[in-house]
Amino acid sequence: MNRFSNAHTLAVATLCMALVGCSSVQPVAYSGLASSSELKTEPQNSSVRMPYRYATQVDWRRYKRIVIDPVAIYRGADDQFGDMGDQDKTTLANYAQSAFAKKLGKRFEVASDSGASTLRLKVTLTGAGTTTPVLGPFTHFDIGGNLYNGVQAIRGREAAFSGYVIYAVELRDASTNQLLQAYVTKQYPNAMNLAAAFGSLGAAKTGIDKGADELAEQFK
Repeated sequence: MNRFSNAHTLAVATLCMALVGCSSVQPVAYSGLASSSELKTEPQNSSVRMPYRYATQVDWRRYKRIVIDPVAIYRGADDQFGDMGDQDKTTLANYAQSAFAKKLGKRFEVASDSGASTLRLKVTLTGAGTTTPVLGPFTHFDIGGNLYNGVQAIRGREAAFSGYVIYAVELRDASTNQLLQAYVTKQYPNAMNLAAAFGSLGAAKTGIDKGADELAEQFK
């Protein structure tokens, strides 16, 4: 019995590695972004969460207000939405609008007009994937799947059959339109996050929350 159980565990873990490894989506420097020509490869993060970035020396403390543009859905030929429908894209865009406003509203006055000491944030969804029904949650209960997810959590990577979101952030001085920071990031839940495995967009929404938290953190 133990021999069968061990073989099953190894088989499931190996299957997860094979299937997920083949389907893993890596962000690109999307050609349709306004900041595309400024984005450079980020060596320390090139294979994981933030492969492209642009940054200047900024004293964020001088900014007291922020204008948050409506979250855009990228329509370029190099988008990475796969076969995701427009309704799901819109759902994620609306969720992102709310999440970034909520997180950044704790640090800034959310404004509707440009002015002194004001940032302008533009978030563009460039790709996303849904959690695979049944298989996504199943791997959290199966020994082999859980083993794979545990390794992925240590590596800071995605759970098996998990959803994700990819988006670009562009931060400008609202009064001068100078680009201060831009990056492309892929966000997803911790691989051991069971709750995020339920619902086709649950993982992508959790990724948006994580990304909004990370952006807000840099302003503290």
